[in-house]
Amino acid sequence: MRITHDNSLLLVIDIQSKLAPHVAGHEQLIRRADALLDAAALFGIPKLLTEHCPNQIGPVIEPMRSRFAAGEIFEKTRFGAPDHPEFVALVRSNGRPQVIITGMEAHVCVMQSALALRSHGFEVVIVADAVGSRGVRQYDRELALRRMEQAGCALAGTETVLFEWTGSGVDPRFRAILGAVKAL
Repeated sequence: MRITHDNSLLLVIDIQSKLAPHVAGHEQLIRRADALLDAAALFGIPKLLTEHCPNQIGPVIEPMRSRFAAGEIFEKTRFGAPDHPEFVALVRSNGRPQVIITGMEAHVCVMQSALALRSHGFEVVIVADAVGSRGVRQYDRELALRRMEQAGCALAGTETVLFEWTGSGVDPRFRAILGAVKAL
């Protein structure tokens, strides 16, 4: 499967204020998620954001949350966002077959969302260096990445996704993407 900006939707999962500080490498993960959001804006790629039980875990961190319109934010109570039928309808309404995922936690909400999206027929790409788990759960993170890959999800790095979205060094957006890659 080739990742293209015309077929992609970016899904940011649960980068929330009470969870993020406990995720290993959270600052770098947030930088990478921001780079993906910048590129999505540059290429006109639709985006969605989930918040899991924000009353308990807090809202998605700022300024990230403010980058999303109200209709792009989905509050969920299930670990797997697609376990909410209205979320699946929201993803389908964008008409994009590829869902590119960044977020937290890799072994819980990211994995359950990815597996459910696959079962709904979406091509799923996990941005492996932009998904994380709490520091004490790194083994669970690795197992989750393997399980998602075995289930048919593709694994890619942030730089790979950015350059696949660009497609060519002659694309007029190439310089902006190159700058984003150098800042990672």
